Amino acid sequence: MRIAILCLAILGFASSSRAQPGTGAATTQRPNILIVVADDLGFSDLNCYGAEVIETPNLTALAKSGVRFTQFYSAGGGCPTRASLLTGLYAHQTGVGQTLVDYKAPGYRGNLNDRCATIAERLASAGYQTFMAGKWGLTLHVDERSPQHNWPLQRGFDHYFGTLLGAGDYFNPATLSRGNELVGRKENADFYYTEAIGQEAVSMLDKAVQNPAPFFLYVSFTAPHWPLHARPVLLDAYRGRFAMGWDELRAKRHQRMIDMGIIHRYWKLSARDPRVLAWFDVPFKDWHQRRMEAYAAQVESMDQAVGKILEKVKQLGRDQNTLVMFLSDNGAGGEEILPGASGPEIPRKTSRGVAVQVGNDPQTMPGDEGTYQSYGVPWANVSNTPFRSYKGSCYEGGIAVPLVIRWPAVIRPSLATGDITREIAHAIDVAATCYDVAGVPYPQRHDGHAIEPLEGTSLLPAFLGKEMPLRPLFFEYEGNRAARYGKWKIVALNRASWELYDMNADRTETTDVAGQNAAVVGRMSSLYDEWATRVGVQPWLTGE
Repeated sequence: MRIAILCLAILGFASSSRAQPGTGAATTQRPNILIVVADDLGFSDLNCYGAEVIETPNLTALAKSGVRFTQFYSAGGGCPTRASLLTGLYAHQTGVGQTLVDYKAPGYRGNLNDRCATIAERLASAGYQTFMAGKWGLTLHVDERSPQHNWPLQRGFDHYFGTLLGAGDYFNPATLSRGNELVGRKENADFYYTEAIGQEAVSMLDKAVQNPAPFFLYVSFTAPHWPLHARPVLLDAYRGRFAMGWDELRAKRHQRMIDMGIIHRYWKLSARDPRVLAWFDVPFKDWHQRRMEAYAAQVESMDQAVGKILEKVKQLGRDQNTLVMFLSDNGAGGEEILPGASGPEIPRKTSRGVAVQVGNDPQTMPGDEGTYQSYGVPWANVSNTPFRSYKGSCYEGGIAVPLVIRWPAVIRPSLATGDITREIAHAIDVAATCYDVAGVPYPQRHDGHAIEPLEGTSLLPAFLGKEMPLRPLFFEYEGNRAARYGKWKIVALNRASWELYDMNADRTETTDVAGQNAAVVGRMSSLYDEWATRVGVQPWLTGE
């Protein structure tokens, strides 16, 4: 049926239908809403998506009691994805089309504009309590002396604890704030950011239960984004567990994902990145293993924090009518940190006054506060199994992410494994889903300003095992671009020609069929151009 509809769409491309929020769900009370976002977590890094070494028991339990999406998309970068999920718009419409840099163009100001409203703003207007713990990443202004109009409290949250910047040190993060005050780690001598986010979220839930109104809690981790900083106890627990290397690990994950039903067996495993040596030939194996060990420890630490948050929701008796959504902001990042790299998120000294060794140096084992490294292309290739490429690109490795949803009052999955849906969805759908289940209308104006019409559509049909409307989805980040419509996807690197892939037959994007389907490429590229003009894409501002 979907294929037949798609064939008609390719001939005529009927306009996308957008579900209107406010229809509500089949519950007598408005649900609490908990959104949890991981940072640079790869598509296959959770046990419930294929990982066989990294321990994520709490997220596995969440999946078993809910629904896993296998075709959910981010915006390809952390800041744009957060802008999209919080507003229901494409990131360019919010002013955050790339990172926190002002390119002097409407879609790329690095600041949320006044033509959008956040979930927190809309739910607060409907009587929800609103809380946030973790990374904000939606403002250029990260100093108390600068304007704070785009800080969380000014964008709808009643309470906030976290960092305003997009990344940073786990033991002493820059721009750590409580409300509108920069506080640093002075509040906790034994500080680790992932744990602190979880602890603050739990404290916020204790506040929320004192009020009968439903709550909206947004938890935004920086884990497992670089730098590679882990608690020693977790780091030691992973010692030697990646000795098989990236080639064997990718192959095992690929097979496990097939066995679990996450991917189809006829999708080929994408080739190892050509910049990466075979594991057999690579030097400094101990250092490479340590990089993945630290990354895995960061993922497990996040899973533990999520577990504490979910346990608190249960203890408070709110779990049955709490909608939980867990996702990643983009695919795994393959950045290699060069020696001498600098930036506001990179400290020069540790909290003990020791100089930080910045850069991926095989002579220095990562993991503690005195280092600042990343796990790089080889292991990001594993995290994004079976896909090609990484964060920043619009190939599946850059934009495809896990999405796990639980709502016991509405979703009744298979008790053994949970449910899997192959419905195609995007970060723009998160806000629309919140408004739908809360029965909150989306207005034409907010806070005295006209705002853009909602782009997303509610995921509620997918919760209930129904089909979502067929519609095109679009992507642009740093000049890289893509469009997905049913089984077809066009994708290109910055300034390159369009490639075309049949996502039903070849979701790992190994065989470009653009040459055999010129009409499809032409029609889809026209749709992309129309969208790009409408939302304000100007890739020459950001692309190399």
